[in-house]
Amino acid sequence: MAVPARTCGASRPGPARTARPWPGRGPQPGPGARRSLWLLLPPLLLLPLLAAPGSSAYSFPQQHTMQHWARRLEQEVDGVMRIFGGVQQLREIYKDNRNLFEVQENEPQKLVEKVAGDIESLLDRKVQALKRLADAAENFQKAHRWQDNIKEEDILYYDAKADAELDDPESEDVERGSKASTLRLDFIEDPNFKNKVNYSYTAVQIPTDIYKGSTVILNELNWTEALENVFMENRRQDPTLLWQVFGSATGVTRYYPATPWRAPKKIDLYDVRRRPWYIQGASSPKDMVIIVDVSGSVSGLTLKLMKTSVCEMLDTLSDDDYVNVASFNEKAQPVSCFTHLVQANVRNKKVFKEAVQGMVAKGTTGYKAGFEYAFDQLQNSNITRANCNKMIMMFTDGGEDRVQDVFEKYNWPNRTVRVFTFSVGQHNYDVTPLQWMACANKGYYFEIPSIGAIRINTQEYLDVLGRPMVLAGKEAKQVQWTNVYEDALGLGLVVTGTLPVFNLTQDGPGEKKNQLILGVMGIDVALNDIKRLTPNYTLGANGYVFAIDLNGYVLLHPNLKPQTTNFREPVTLDFLDAELEDENKEEIRRSMIDGNKGHKQIRTLVKSLDERYIDEVIRNYTWVPIRSTNYSLGLVLPPYSTFYLQANLSDQILQVKYFEFLLPSSFESEGHVFIAPREYCKDLNASDNNTEFLKNFIELMEKVTPDSKQCNNFLLHNLILDTGITQQLVERVWRDQDLNTYSLLAVFAATDGGITRVFPNKAAEDWTENPEPFNASFYRRSLDNHGYVFKPPHQDTLLRPLELENDTVGILVSTAVELSLGRRTLRPAVVGVKLDLEAWAEKFKVLASNRTHQDQPQKQCGPSSHCEMDCEVNNEDLLCVLIDDGGFLVLSNQNHQWDQVGRFFSEVDANLMLALYNNSFYTRKESYDYQAACAPQPPGNLGAAPRGVFVPTIADFLNLAWWTSAAAWSLFQQLLYGLIYHSWFQADAAEAEGSPETRESSCVMKQTQYYFGSVNASYNAIIDCGNCSRLFHAQRLTNTNLLFVVAEKPLCSQCEAGRLLQKETHCILPPPSPPPAPPPAPRAPLLAAASLTPHPCPADGPEQCELVQRPRYRRGPHICFDYNATEDTSDCGRGASFPPSLGVLVSLQLLLLLGLPPRPQPQVQVHASRRL
Repeated sequence: MAVPARTCGASRPGPARTARPWPGRGPQPGPGARRSLWLLLPPLLLLPLLAAPGSSAYSFPQQHTMQHWARRLEQEVDGVMRIFGGVQQLREIYKDNRNLFEVQENEPQKLVEKVAGDIESLLDRKVQALKRLADAAENFQKAHRWQDNIKEEDILYYDAKADAELDDPESEDVERGSKASTLRLDFIEDPNFKNKVNYSYTAVQIPTDIYKGSTVILNELNWTEALENVFMENRRQDPTLLWQVFGSATGVTRYYPATPWRAPKKIDLYDVRRRPWYIQGASSPKDMVIIVDVSGSVSGLTLKLMKTSVCEMLDTLSDDDYVNVASFNEKAQPVSCFTHLVQANVRNKKVFKEAVQGMVAKGTTGYKAGFEYAFDQLQNSNITRANCNKMIMMFTDGGEDRVQDVFEKYNWPNRTVRVFTFSVGQHNYDVTPLQWMACANKGYYFEIPSIGAIRINTQEYLDVLGRPMVLAGKEAKQVQWTNVYEDALGLGLVVTGTLPVFNLTQDGPGEKKNQLILGVMGIDVALNDIKRLTPNYTLGANGYVFAIDLNGYVLLHPNLKPQTTNFREPVTLDFLDAELEDENKEEIRRSMIDGNKGHKQIRTLVKSLDERYIDEVIRNYTWVPIRSTNYSLGLVLPPYSTFYLQANLSDQILQVKYFEFLLPSSFESEGHVFIAPREYCKDLNASDNNTEFLKNFIELMEKVTPDSKQCNNFLLHNLILDTGITQQLVERVWRDQDLNTYSLLAVFAATDGGITRVFPNKAAEDWTENPEPFNASFYRRSLDNHGYVFKPPHQDTLLRPLELENDTVGILVSTAVELSLGRRTLRPAVVGVKLDLEAWAEKFKVLASNRTHQDQPQKQCGPSSHCEMDCEVNNEDLLCVLIDDGGFLVLSNQNHQWDQVGRFFSEVDANLMLALYNNSFYTRKESYDYQAACAPQPPGNLGAAPRGVFVPTIADFLNLAWWTSAAAWSLFQQLLYGLIYHSWFQADAAEAEGSPETRESSCVMKQTQYYFGSVNASYNAIIDCGNCSRLFHAQRLTNTNLLFVVAEKPLCSQCEAGRLLQKETHCILPPPSPPPAPPPAPRAPLLAAASLTPHPCPADGPEQCELVQRPRYRRGPHICFDYNATEDTSDCGRGASFPPSLGVLVSLQLLLLLGLPPRPQPQVQVHASRRL
């Protein structure tokens, strides 16, 4: 009989809507149950409610009924997999072919020590080349004679930016016709460099804001030309060398081999002195406190210059440095939430840069407050810090107080803290006190009158810090290896060995030794070259090698995949962020940083390749240090990857026989074969199209044999062996079976050897899995999970529902083949089937009903009889679903939900998913993706005037009051100093065009995955929503990753509160006070991950301000050069002021009125102290 219509709160036959659930055999609800009002009653109390005498309606099925349905589902899946999966048959095939392969063992300790030794040898060859270069550079410069009258036409060199500048009709060099001294070269494509190169010359890159015709630069070009022969000799001794670079302290970069500069689309802001490798090589680690004067005298333009200066100063710091930023007037306070020195990593520096923009000028100047705060910060020994160079950087517009009493109290007589002072803006203040502060504390005084002077003056303090290194001589000549960063010339991710180059000249006989650092020598090593030294395919799909540095940042890791290509930011992915963090991994990381050896088996969580699932697995970690470097190497192996197969196909006739099953002509009878796109041979042309790759492979195999020296014999033999083994599976199992009988779209097998065979051939048209089994999510998850792993088709919430036409949508079911040979166990393959979604949805309804088979008529209830509801007859009132371990819908008895298969279940039934989570069927794991990329937010209204310059209107000019206002005076000052310091207009435009705000930059994405919780047995409960309560039953299906759920369909919308969504959340900075510029807009979600309702998460991840209170363990470099008794501190900067002239101001105003401002020149002169 028909079930009466129901309304919200109305009574209905059968169990009352206020009935309470029964616990059955399941455990008690988890902590979330207390939030959701779960009320439980013993089974006996509920039975009368379920089957009330005389009721003429369907009742909610009893627990034993639903358990019976679950067993039927389990038996059906198991039966199909036994018949079509062919697990047992494949085991027999392997044993029958036992003479064709050997079982090899992965011995973790031996493996990791061998790889560490190979990496050490690789890097040692680069170290020897570095030392030859540094010694030669010092000798060349020492022998060089300075030329005061040198001219551009006297120097012949290849300007790496010449071609780009010639193509730019507005380039100043084109206008001046200064290309006579520039070589024109021919280049050849070199795959090792991923670039066109010329091995006969070096190339020179000079920053845009440096005048390449200055005497200092021309002398630098003159003596560094001799490095060409050393570069070429190094390459002769080691042909694997990549970029060899000399970064000069003057800003000149000379690199080999020559290649045109990769000029950006807009202004090129590259300066070698701001590259991570140069900063690390030019000085020892730093503890820096930046204090900024925000008194009322710091008006608009000056405050803007200070903010920009602080940001540029932060860019000169690396991950080995520690920093804090404070503002001061009468009192001093930190500009951000950081109350002490923090590591100068990318995320912390972003926090500082955003906070600095909120500084407001008010009050009076109090140098004492600022310096006392800075010294207190540096004296705090209860925090992690660099413990090497200590310095205070003060930005101010000027003042009279010398605060000598503060220096006497905190810094004298030892002067362990250097003080650098910066006079910012255009003013008439006496700069003598600022100069005195710097000179009295081993620092330096700089002037920043305009924005064009910021970059050069915020990085030259490195020259001062380099003095102790130069004076230390050979003791300081130690090679350091950087963490990972993006190469500016297109090599991709690299590490660089660095070695400082010192000035060995003396001013005269008996004079003091020169203290200047000439620059830093660097040699790049591509990460891909290091990866080639690691075992790839013998470790299995889930085994891998990784390496970390002293900061805990990964050098090698399969999850190191930065999305951005911004070479200005180093790649700093912590080992604990590359994996899912736990206490065991923290212990492993600490041991590796300390340079210890170790081995540990742990139970841990891993994220699936598609980032939709979490698996609990066992892993063996083994690690050793890489000697002579700052790195430590680790090896991760699952227990089932202890052994692997190595094919031994010595029979050439058998090789040919198996190879024929790779030919497309065999696909119709034997099934389609996808081969993993691996580097089988050197001459094999790669292709993203697997059909084309297979064609290239076959063509090459017709020319060479699997035993050819140009091929990887291990990969080739294993590939051919697996081709034959999977063909035998077709012959013994698949070919004689009718897939339609069990509503299967396909059967398949994938192997460690790189073969994926899909049967029948036509099913390959809809096969979307990765042809590399090691990169296929179903393959890796099947190895880590016992039983059958269901994988519904992936759906993004932004995409349209599934297309069910022509039965093309399928659900993968896979399982690993475990092979035992003697006492050795391994998993060399995964087999499975592809279910027809629509047919199995119908079958699912029958299996979860009172019918025994699909042809049996449906059971009908009479007017006076009582029946239990089932998933077929009562699908209008009863919801029955299968959900996988990630919370994604697999099957449903609701026809309208079939196109939602693969979606996170909360999008299908929000309150039921929330109930499952609150009752511990699912556990949530939150993590952060620190390698995401976010597009910049579109800029607001932009004018044509230089940024920061006030442009008066006609009404302003006609207003007499305006001529006497502060705005007019400020405009005069801006124009005056913009003309005196030519780079003001051009540099500001450069910053506007090339600034991080206009580029895609790194950001953080919050990810939330769900996985099965502690509940394993049958469980019944009620979702209490007042008058709209819902009964539900949930039970795990044995030997699968499925959860069987039966529930009453929802009546009302009150139960929709608290929705779990499938989403990847962009971390957004909550608006502070005062609010900064809007954050970058989030990119589209990369992968579907389950997440709570979107809400702003902290800037750059999980509460950055709290994380710095519990910093992760790290160790700085082993050496520190911050003091030398013979250091000469007399060169500490000289000031100069530019009082405004009334005549000049009047002239400038006339120019403004006429609209004829002179064209500015972009270059700035190199600092005078750079005369060599």
